[in-house]
Amino acid sequence: MKKLKLSAKDLQAINTKEGLLKLLGSKNMDVSKVVKTLKYEKELDALQVELLKLQDHIVKNKQRVAILFEGRDAAGKGGTIRRFIEHLNPRANRVVALSKPTEEEQGQWYFQRYIKQLPNAGELVFFDRSWYNRAVVEPVNGFCSEQQYHRFIKQVVQFESMLKASGVVLIKFWLDTSKEEQAKRFKDRRNSPLKQWKISPIDEKAQQLWDVYTNYRDKMFEKTHSNDNPWIIIQADKKKKARLASIRYVLNQLDYVEKDQTLDLEPNDKVIAAFQR
Repeated sequence: MKKLKLSAKDLQAINTKEGLLKLLGSKNMDVSKVVKTLKYEKELDALQVELLKLQDHIVKNKQRVAILFEGRDAAGKGGTIRRFIEHLNPRANRVVALSKPTEEEQGQWYFQRYIKQLPNAGELVFFDRSWYNRAVVEPVNGFCSEQQYHRFIKQVVQFESMLKASGVVLIKFWLDTSKEEQAKRFKDRRNSPLKQWKISPIDEKAQQLWDVYTNYRDKMFEKTHSNDNPWIIIQADKKKKARLASIRYVLNQLDYVEKDQTLDLEPNDKVIAAFQR
């Protein structure tokens, strides 16, 4: 969407609905896109108010909540997390985006460095990729052995069951994108000076390894989905719909004081659903 340049006369014109529509038409703007954007921003604002209420409840009741964001490269994980935390109190939430393990960490139990990042009492933690690197990213790119992969698959469900038994609320999101949309987003990153840092050698191979990635993703769902800790799949080709759906899901799943009963917190089932075997 191109940027509007408004004069003082333009600003005066938008005091009325008719003036606004006329102005948008004169600037060759797609009115339907503008309306969708305004609707999205209004919905997002209302949901972010609810997130603040949820965070206050988590703090006061010393709850521990961990939300995992997984998905292919350029699926929109970071952007979705930013919408979650935009107005939250930074003292009571953290974003965890770990780099590759150090030499010391490589000699530890695989889950050890993630355990250090789990939420403390009264804290909400967002994982921009998580221990599930070992289920997809690492085997696809040859960063772990077959033995390490199978050991992880065997242990992860038990690990997450222990988290739940200890009181940690765990939500696992997978942001799903099409091959065509991923290619489009990679192109956008390469062409934008502000986004080029997002491109990595792994990204460059993602399209080539698409089918291999799909195979490991499907095995991950099959082996690590459980009733206690299900995989929640979000169709993320439309970023804005994915963001709203993920926030709604969290607000709908968790109880908190003064939840706005007039808001529609039911996630769009065309955008988000639990994995089904």
